[in-house]
Parts: sequence; structure tokens; C-alpha cells
Amino acid sequence: MRRCEVYMHGIKAGVLTEEDNRTFCFTYDKAYLLNEKSGPVSLTLPLRTEPYRSNVLFPVFANMLSEGENRQIQSQLLHIDAEDDFGILLATCQFDTVGAITVKPIEP
Repeated sequence: MRRCEVYMHGIKAGVLTEEDNRTFCFTYDKAYLLNEKSGPVSLTLPLRTEPYRSNVLFPVFANMLSEGENRQIQSQLLHIDAEDDFGILLATCQFDTVGAITVKPIEP
């Protein structure tokens, strides 16, 4: 199982998990939900206490990934399978992302 913290504008919004059976789970942080100024990380993931589950990486996170030649170069340089969306997300979306979301891997 691999996990990362998800940040919106530098504030921890929740945790994204890739479970052993390739199921993805996103859960909002309780403190984030209590802050009335907090907004959802995506329109498809409205604020709620219950976890979201999906058999594919949620589009908001998949859209943060490079495509084509850039993805191939990243996978070669980082020694990550080009088909490993979650691995590439963990390795490339910690800093300087195009937008408000960043992720920080949680070590096992």
C-alpha cells in the first residue's frame, strides 16, 4: 500500500491511498473539514467525512501527471514504470505543480 498527504494551497486537505488491489481511496482530513474556508480539491470530490473509492486514479490527480514524451523521460530518469500513475504522482507532484494541489509521500 502506498499513501500520500494531499495539500491545497499548502494546507493538508487529506490522504490519498493506493491499496494493494489497485483501489484508490481519498479521505479528507478532519481538521480541513472543520475549517469553513476549506474548499474541495475537486468538484468531483465534494467535502465529506466518508472516504471516496475508485478503481482508477481520481481524475484530479491523474490530470497532474505528464503525458507523452515528458512522461517517458520522467519514468526513465526516476526508474518508475511509465504505467505507474501513483508512483509518478508521488515522485513528481511534491513541488511546483500547475495549480493548488501538491502531494507529500507518506513513508511506510
